[in-house]
Amino acid sequence: MSLSPLRLRLLVASLLTVSFLGALDHTVVSTSLATVAGELGALEHMSWVVVGYTLASTVLLPVLGKLGDVVGPRLVFLTSLVVFLAASAACGFAQDMTQLVIARVAQGMSSAGLQLMSQTIVAHVTTPRQRPRYLSIIGAAFPIAILVGPVLGGLITDYWGWPWVFWINLPLGLAAFALAVFAIPHVEGATRRRFDVAGSISFTIAFVALVLAVTWIGDPAVRLQAVVAFTIAALTFAAFFLIELRAAEPIVPLRLFADRTIAAGIALSAIIGIGLFSVTAYLPTYFQMAYRTSATVSGLVPIATVFGMLVSNLLTGWLASRTGHYRVFPIVGTVLGATGLFVMALLPIASPLWVPMAVMFVVGLGTGSFMSLVIAVVQDAAPRTETGTVTATTNLVRQMGSTVATAIVGGVIGVGVAARLPSTFDASALTPQLVHGSSAAVQAEIAQIYGDVMAPVFFALAVTYAIGIIAAVALPPGRLSDEHEPSTDAASEPLTA
Repeated sequence: MSLSPLRLRLLVASLLTVSFLGALDHTVVSTSLATVAGELGALEHMSWVVVGYTLASTVLLPVLGKLGDVVGPRLVFLTSLVVFLAASAACGFAQDMTQLVIARVAQGMSSAGLQLMSQTIVAHVTTPRQRPRYLSIIGAAFPIAILVGPVLGGLITDYWGWPWVFWINLPLGLAAFALAVFAIPHVEGATRRRFDVAGSISFTIAFVALVLAVTWIGDPAVRLQAVVAFTIAALTFAAFFLIELRAAEPIVPLRLFADRTIAAGIALSAIIGIGLFSVTAYLPTYFQMAYRTSATVSGLVPIATVFGMLVSNLLTGWLASRTGHYRVFPIVGTVLGATGLFVMALLPIASPLWVPMAVMFVVGLGTGSFMSLVIAVVQDAAPRTETGTVTATTNLVRQMGSTVATAIVGGVIGVGVAARLPSTFDASALTPQLVHGSSAAVQAEIAQIYGDVMAPVFFALAVTYAIGIIAAVALPPGRLSDEHEPSTDAASEPLTA
């Protein structure tokens, strides 16, 4: 399929706007959470505003990916955008925490469709050679949202009120919808319209049970529930794999993993979620405790990481589209990531703050060099009729890795710090403000505790990236084609405009 340059630009503008809104909802809400929970009188349920969104967006990925292949990505994208805008309005009008969480779940479900169909639509309207460039532009929405989201959320909450954190989506979303209706082409779905209902249900149960189990395992009060959840997760994942092996049109076609390019690309996608996304949320606390910085200054390290990710994501997308070569970027990227995290594991806590900033910038550079590129590579290797499915699977393993590893890293930090704290400190009440107000000796002791706990975490993540080097080397050498794949849908309309 080919679009005129004008129509392609309008399409990319629409997809970038929508992808930014979806990514922003992960970050902009964090700053306003305390205000929202306080005004709705449900501080104890505050975490579900984030957890409900994340779980819904993750479990729906394989379902929506398959749906895009069945009915066409245009319909799924436009429907998801309408639901997203309606859910954003509902979030702002919520009168209690239950209403807000339900609206956030709807937001998460629709956000998954926006993210996924944006990548799928790009695959249908560009050549394999063009794809890395456009996917990197759309993929830039995520690091930009991380950079500006917390600040934007704070400003909106302070000056307009927390409902506008959600309502700000409406004017931008409506403009993107108008562009999308014009710019997104009709792509015919599969002729067979069978859907893997059993696979969808079993995966949803398994993933939710796994997240709950990993979250609960560090709390002795709910240790039994964690064991039950792990058991349910294991049984339902086993059932899911059996269902996928026998399903006529599975939501996760396991046979695609026999392709070396797809298997290596999906493994690299998982490395990003496990190796970097899992620890980013804990970096500010680590630097406040170990380096004794303020909350504002502690944010500089994750900002440096994300900025490195943004720069290399755009650069490697442009280079891959210009040259057609892609294999070198994930190899260099995983080496940089493994090296940087290994240095973080050995870094003395007395180092100047610019040192870990520079190191994590390098980790971000390495990660961004293949963050969007692997999507393009995997899409090129998959059958055209399963573009949405393989794109969903690639995103799914990244989000699953991030979600599960984040819970594990959080548990390791919590248990490790609590076990080493002096008896005079209550781990549940330990805050940076309390530590900074203590004596220099106590501050040094707490700093060393956090350094001792985080060092093996960084080392384990470095090993994760080292495994990624193997996956990157396993990618077959090749060059992205500069020609459109022939359409298998005779009913597709001409797309020159």
